[in-house]
Amino acid sequence: MTAIIPNLPSLYDPFSTEAKWQKFWEENQVYKADPNKGGEPYCIVIPPPNVTGSLHMGHAFESALIDTLVRYHRMQGRNTLWLPGTDHASIAVHTMLERQLKTEGKTRYELGREKFLERAWQWKAESEGTILNQLRRLGVSVDWSRERFTLDEGLSKAVVEAFTRLYEEGLIYRGEYLVNWCPASQSAVSDVEVENQEVNGNLWYFRYPLTDGSGFVEVATTRPETMLGDTAVAVNPNDDRYKHLIGKTLTLPILHREIPIIGDEFVDPTFGTGCVKVTPAHDPNDFDMGKRHNLPLINIMNKDGTLNANAGEFQGQDRFVARKNVVSRLETDGFLVKIEDYKHTVPYSDRGKVPIEPLLSTQWFVKIRPLADNTLEFLDQQNSPGFVPQRWTKVYRDWLVKLNDWCISRQLWWGHQIPAWYAVSETDGQITDNTPFVVAKSETEAWEKAKSQFGQNVNLEQDPDVLDTWFSSGLWPFSTLGWPEQTQDLATYYPTTTLVTGFDIIFFWVARMTMMAGRLTGQMPFQTVYIHGLVLDEKGQKMSKTKGNGIDPLLLIDKYGTDALRYTLIREVAGAGQDMRLEYDRKKDESASVEASRNFTNKLWNAARFVMMNLDGQTPQQLGNPVARELSDRWILSRYHQVVKQTTNYIDNYGLGEAAKGLYEFIWGDFCDQYIELVKSRLQQDAEPASRRVAQQTLGYVLEGILKLLHPFMPHITEEIWQTLTQQPADSPQTLPLQIYPQVDANLIDAALEEQFELLIGTIRTIRNLRAEADIKPGVKVTANLQTESQKEREILTAGQDYIKDLAKVETLTITDKQKSETVAAKKPQRGLKTIGLIIVAIVFGRLGLAVGNDIDHTPILGTFFEIVGFGYTAWFVSQNLLTAQARQKLWRGFFSQRELEQPQESENAMPDGKPENVYAGVIGTIQVLIPLSGVVDIEAVRAKLEKSLSKAEAEVQSLSARLNNPSFVDRARTDVVQGARDALVEAQKQAEILRDRLQALS
Repeated sequence: MTAIIPNLPSLYDPFSTEAKWQKFWEENQVYKADPNKGGEPYCIVIPPPNVTGSLHMGHAFESALIDTLVRYHRMQGRNTLWLPGTDHASIAVHTMLERQLKTEGKTRYELGREKFLERAWQWKAESEGTILNQLRRLGVSVDWSRERFTLDEGLSKAVVEAFTRLYEEGLIYRGEYLVNWCPASQSAVSDVEVENQEVNGNLWYFRYPLTDGSGFVEVATTRPETMLGDTAVAVNPNDDRYKHLIGKTLTLPILHREIPIIGDEFVDPTFGTGCVKVTPAHDPNDFDMGKRHNLPLINIMNKDGTLNANAGEFQGQDRFVARKNVVSRLETDGFLVKIEDYKHTVPYSDRGKVPIEPLLSTQWFVKIRPLADNTLEFLDQQNSPGFVPQRWTKVYRDWLVKLNDWCISRQLWWGHQIPAWYAVSETDGQITDNTPFVVAKSETEAWEKAKSQFGQNVNLEQDPDVLDTWFSSGLWPFSTLGWPEQTQDLATYYPTTTLVTGFDIIFFWVARMTMMAGRLTGQMPFQTVYIHGLVLDEKGQKMSKTKGNGIDPLLLIDKYGTDALRYTLIREVAGAGQDMRLEYDRKKDESASVEASRNFTNKLWNAARFVMMNLDGQTPQQLGNPVARELSDRWILSRYHQVVKQTTNYIDNYGLGEAAKGLYEFIWGDFCDQYIELVKSRLQQDAEPASRRVAQQTLGYVLEGILKLLHPFMPHITEEIWQTLTQQPADSPQTLPLQIYPQVDANLIDAALEEQFELLIGTIRTIRNLRAEADIKPGVKVTANLQTESQKEREILTAGQDYIKDLAKVETLTITDKQKSETVAAKKPQRGLKTIGLIIVAIVFGRLGLAVGNDIDHTPILGTFFEIVGFGYTAWFVSQNLLTAQARQKLWRGFFSQRELEQPQESENAMPDGKPENVYAGVIGTIQVLIPLSGVVDIEAVRAKLEKSLSKAEAEVQSLSARLNNPSFVDRARTDVVQGARDALVEAQKQAEILRDRLQALS
C-alpha cells in the first residue's frame, strides 16, 4: 500500500496563512496564562499604546522584539504571560473631541462634562479596535483574556489607592509651581508631551536704566513681552564688567517698577551682554533663581495665552500680539538697542501644536525626592533593575538624581478625576487656591471626612482636574495584575521579568514605574529593562510626524507579509539597543530588505516541500533520530546543534539581531544550498537503503528543529510547515508555539569536522563561481585541478571529492601538491630534452628492429600477420590523435609533459603540470583551483563578451569621472546625488578591474 505523502502548495501565500493562524491561536487561547501551572514565570506587560492610535513602525518594531522573547521563553517551558492593553491618552482624546466640537460650533463647557465623557467613551469604543486589531495582524502572542485599559474599573481602583496612600504619607501635595502650560488645550502638560523645535527667531536688546540715574544695563531676550513680569536683572558675580553693580536697582521700563541687580553663577557671561532679565513666573531657570534670591513672582499670563492685568496697558492682548506692541513701545521710549536674527529652540506642545508657556499655577504635585532616593537604593545596592545595554544604567541614574517634583494634575475631563473634594462652602461656593479639601477613596468617604471637619452643612465639589496619564501608566506593571488586591496573578507574575521599551521614555515612564513600584510594592516592577533603538528611515533619519518620513508597517505587511516585516525589523538590529535602518523606496512603496525576508520565507517553503516529498509520507517522529555516519550527515547535525547553542545564547543575552542573522545563514546556506543538494542522490529509490534512510531521518530531524528555532521570529510560516511536516490531526492539532525549544546535544558538535567541511564547501563555491565567470553551461562537466601545499588539506579534499564532483559538476578532479607541481613545471625544458634524447635512441633501436623485421618479413605467415597489425595500429593512431586540431594539440602536450602521481588520490587524467593557457583560476584559502576552458567553452566568444562588458564599464567610469570633475555639478547638485555618483564610480571601477582580470586569464 502506497503511503499518502502530505505536502505543501507549490507557492507560499503569507496572507491566508497568517490570518488563519492568528485566528486559530486566539480562538483556542493558545497564549492564555495559568498562574497555577507552575514553572518559572516569565512576564512582560505591553507598553500600552494610545487607545486612539494606529500602528506605526515603532509599534511594529517593539512588538516584534517582545513577541520574539515571549515565544522563545514559552518554548523554553516557562510559565509565560504577555499582558496586552491600551492607555486612555488624556490629551490626545481631549484634543480630538474639542476639534470635533469646534466644527459643530460648540465648546466642551457648553456640552457639559457628563455629555463630553459620553462622547469620549463612545470614541474609545469605536477606535480602540483599530490599534488592537493592527497588533493582532503582527501575530503577537498576548493573552487577550487579560486585556486591560487604564480607565477600566480595576486600574481606576489602583489609581485611587495609590493617590490616597501617597497623599496620606505626605508625598502628594497641592501647591503653586511653574508648569508647562499649553494655551491651546489650556492644560498643564508633562515634559514628555513637549517637543523642542528649532526656529528662526530674534534676539532683542533693551536698556534698563539705573534708578540712581548713573547709567543703564543692557539685556537680551527672545521673549520681550515677559519683561512686564521681570523682578530682577542678574549678572555673574565673577564678571568684572558688572560685579560693582550688584545690589543696585533698576527702573523697569514701561511699568516703572524698581527691581534689583543680583549676582548668580547660573548666568552665562557669554550670552548676549552678560546681563539677563529675571522673570520667575515665566521661565523655569528664572523660577529657580527667584527661589534662591527670594524674588517676587508676577504672573502676567492668562491660561488662554492672553496677558492679564499685571501687564498694564497690554492686558487682553494675545502673547504674540503683545510681543510686537511691547517692542514698539520700548523703541518709542528709547530703550530698544538692536534686534538680531537668532536661531534657538522653542518648546512646543505635542498635542496643541503651539509654543509652551511656562506658567505659575496651583497644581497637584508628587514630592519626588523620597521616591527617587528609594529607587536609587534599589539600583545602587541591588543593581535593580538591570539595563540592557548596560550604558543606559547611568542615564537612568542621572535622571533620578536630578528629578524635580512631578506635576500630576491636568485641566482636562478625560482621565482619572483627582480624588479630592473641596469644601466650597468655606470659600463662597468657588474653588480657589485657598479652598480646604479632603482626599478620599470615594465620594461617600469624602462626605464623612468633610462633615467631621466642616460640619453637617458643608458643601463639597470634586476637583475638576484629572491626573496625568503617566500617573496611571506608572502603576501599569502591578495594577494590571490586580494590585492593590493580592491576586494569584500578582503573586505569580510580579515582579515582571522584562520591560521592553525605547530609550526616549526612560525618564518619563520607566523611572515613574520604578519609583511608584518601589514605594507601593516594595519591589522593582521588572528584573530587566531592555532598551531598544529606533527604526530609522532609508536615509538613516529618525521617523517623525514633523518630517513626514514615517513608513506605514501595514503597507509593507500587505505587500510582503507579517513574518517578512517582523524578521526584517529584528534581523537589521546589530547589537542590543542599536537603531536599525529600513530600506524603503517611497516612489514604489517597496522595501528591498523586507523583500529579501519574503524571499527567505519562499526559500524555506520550497526546501520544506522538497524534504516532505522525499520522506515517503513519514513524520520525523516516525523516521526516528538519525545515527549519522556519512560525512555530510555528521556535518549538518554538528552545524545544527552549533546553531541551537548560538541562537539560545544570543536570545538569552538580547542579541536578537545576531540570532536572526545566524539562523538565516544556517537555513539558507548550510541546509538549503548545501546539505539538501548533497543528499539528493541518496534519496533516489534505487539508492542504498540504509544510506537513504539516514538521509531522510537527518532531513526530517533538522527541518523540524529549524522550524522550532525560527518560530519566535517567523511564527506563521513555521506553524504552517510544522503542522504539515508532523501531520497534525485537523480536529485537535498540537501547535508549534507550545512545543519545546531545541536543546543542544554537545556530543554531536564537531568543530574540526565543520572546519573541514567549510573547506569543501568553499572549494565547491569557488569552482561554481569560476564556471559562472567563464559562462560554462550548467550541464557541462569540467576538469578541475586543486593545488595545495598542505597535506591535511589534500586529505580533506580527497575525503570529500565525491561531494566536489557532484555539486560542482566536475568530471575529472586532480588534487596535487602545489609546491611539487611548481617544481615539476620549472623542470619541463629539461624533460623535453630528455624526451628528444629518448626519441633518438628509439630511432637507433628502430633501425635494428627493421633489420630483424626484414628477416621476419620473409618468414611465412609471420610477415603477413605483422603487416595487418601495423596497418591497423596506424589507422587507429591517426584517427585518435591526428584528425582534429584539438587531438593534435593534446598529443603534442602529452608528448612534452609528464604526469606526477606523487599522491595516491591523484587521477590518471590529471591536468598537465603548470598552468596551461586558457585556464580560469581561483583561490580558496591556500588552495588554488584551476579549470581549463579548452573544449569546454567557446573561448573567443567568452573573450568578446568580456571585452564588450569592459568597454561599457570603462565608458561608465569615464562619464562619471567627468561629472565629478565638473565643479558645477559637485557644487549645485544635491548631496545625495553627488554621493550616489561617487558610489557608482567606485562600483564601475571595481567592475572594470574584475573584467580585466578575467580577460588576462584568457590571454
